[in-house]
Amino acid sequence: MPKLTKSTSIWDVTVIGGGPAGMMAAIEAGARGKRVLLIEKNAGLGKKLLITGGGRCNVTNNKPVVREMLSQYKEAGKFLFSTFMQYGVKETIDFFARYNLPFIEENEGRLFPNTQKAESVFNVLQQALQEHAVTIQTGKKVAVIKKAGTQFSVELSDGEQVLTQAVVVATGGTARPETGSTGEGFQWLAELGHTIHAGSTSLVPITVAEDWVAVLGGVSLPEATLSIYCNGTKRHKATGKLLFTHIGLSGPLILNQSKLIGDLLVEGDVVIKIDITPTIDASVIQAELLALFTATPNKKLKNVLGEIIKPALVTPLLQSLMLDGDVPVHSITAANRKRIGVVLKALPLSVTGLLGPDKAVATAGGVDLTEVDFKTMESKIIPGLYIIGDVLDINRPSGGYSLQLTWSTGAVAGRHV
Repeated sequence: MPKLTKSTSIWDVTVIGGGPAGMMAAIEAGARGKRVLLIEKNAGLGKKLLITGGGRCNVTNNKPVVREMLSQYKEAGKFLFSTFMQYGVKETIDFFARYNLPFIEENEGRLFPNTQKAESVFNVLQQALQEHAVTIQTGKKVAVIKKAGTQFSVELSDGEQVLTQAVVVATGGTARPETGSTGEGFQWLAELGHTIHAGSTSLVPITVAEDWVAVLGGVSLPEATLSIYCNGTKRHKATGKLLFTHIGLSGPLILNQSKLIGDLLVEGDVVIKIDITPTIDASVIQAELLALFTATPNKKLKNVLGEIIKPALVTPLLQSLMLDGDVPVHSITAANRKRIGVVLKALPLSVTGLLGPDKAVATAGGVDLTEVDFKTMESKIIPGLYIIGDVLDINRPSGGYSLQLTWSTGAVAGRHV
């Protein structure tokens, strides 16, 4: 490919952003015989994709029924119906199956590549880009997008100019800016007349005041129930997988509630209470503690509790109650035994804040959804301009829903440019 100049760089489609949405859009446009240029400012494609799901890549969620899948996107679901009917979970699974990459299903329908490596997903996309003759230019920063008659002029920071019939903006939001998601796409789109809703951190770990959580970094609970209180009033309850970090909490359960927690922090003090034994009733827990204390009166408290909960949780839990784990259970008063039972069902933690965009899985905010035709992903304001993926103002939970949004919007845009 010759060096781009103002006179020679003419394309059918120019995709800006080499993440999953941009790659999928380029693949589908290339499959239709379009001359496609994919521009990425990083030195290589897929930088964020390669770290998703802890490097394992939660590709989608096993909800092939469109309405069921869209229920996870709340209010945005009504906009996405046509998009997902054209390219949904089934089409995503089929796409990767054509390249011999099957999925395995984990809790709550999460689908991961059977290799357990995000690199396998990336390799499929690279192969498809090559098959469909997509021209890729990395290390190229876009400065501005202009509409001139029926064409667009995409001006690069090094002075080069790309002339193109259609532009697909797939630059992502502002989560994990070290991967290149720094929000410049919002500026270009605002200059072209689009309404941009202010972003906020979404799907992000939280920090807590209690020091004892530090020793639990890396400990996970496959199923826990979280109750969220603001100024003493219970506001929400949810169940899912929870992960302790050195400074607070993460995992799908926390990530999916982080936006609500952030909003409540504006209102006042937020305390969360964790039920670490959600499958056992409170009365059963109390009875089980009494039975264990009675049967083994000389056993140390920490060893008895290790029979009920993960041993790693025992010491910090006792620290929160200011109880000595080395004391034999016959020395534990009935009142303290009941306190232990209460904390097993409602371990309190004071939330101090949310981590920043550099730790977020996704951010909220973006282009107003009423300004996009979701049958094609084309802008209703600028014909020939397509807006996909995290650039759109769509909140979603963790669990494969973010990547499915990129596959669906990217594929539909690529099929209509």
